[in-house]
Amino acid sequence: MINHIEKFLQLLNESKNTVVLTGAGISTNAGIPDFRGPQGLYVSRRYDAEKIFDIDYFAKDPKPFYEFAYDFISLESTIKPTLTHQVLATLEQKGKIKAIVTQNIDGLHQKAGSQKVLEMHGSFLTSHCRSCKKSYDYDQLKMMVFDKQIARCSCQGVIKPDIVFFGENVQYYREAFELAQKADLFLVLGTSCAVYPAASLPQVVTGKIVIVNHSKINLNMYNVILEIESDTDIFFKELMGSLESHSNK
Repeated sequence: MINHIEKFLQLLNESKNTVVLTGAGISTNAGIPDFRGPQGLYVSRRYDAEKIFDIDYFAKDPKPFYEFAYDFISLESTIKPTLTHQVLATLEQKGKIKAIVTQNIDGLHQKAGSQKVLEMHGSFLTSHCRSCKKSYDYDQLKMMVFDKQIARCSCQGVIKPDIVFFGENVQYYREAFELAQKADLFLVLGTSCAVYPAASLPQVVTGKIVIVNHSKINLNMYNVILEIESDTDIFFKELMGSLESHSNK
């Protein structure tokens, strides 16, 4: 692991334009379930994940989504950014990271202090009525979810958080695409690269790619310089320990 860390630091220090792609794997240690991991929603079936985020199903019956939303919003007050979120925010503050492109909807990058975050799948922070388009902030949505379970507008239309459902276009794709193209170092953290179009971003990278994920991912590209099979928090804990030992010498 130490050799991997030294190589990682070397690549980071040499880079002039580092861009990061993150997925659910960086948030599982915060208590947020992923979708495709060993305990993910697609495996555990605690929720029917195919119904939760399908826009056509939501239009017919929003109840499955709001059952998930109730649990997710209940977690919000207790979850905190993981070590990975904190390190990424610190690296951005030090000018080592240009931007973070995330597939996550939990807002933990911003909670950790990251500024340039492109949420391709949106977030719960804002919502809109599907009928009259009236906007609602997070606190308003939260009150309605806890009170009524299914959030409804004053016009009685169903309110939908501004997260991207299956069947909807992702957000910020063009900007993310351009960032990936221009990156001389592209970090893939905590994602299986199985969900498109986010999974297409590494394919347009001409710079060097580094992967840190709990399991091997199928990204057979010539410019994958380093692939580390590890929980991202474990990796960044090792990295911080290495930096501390070097500073004490």
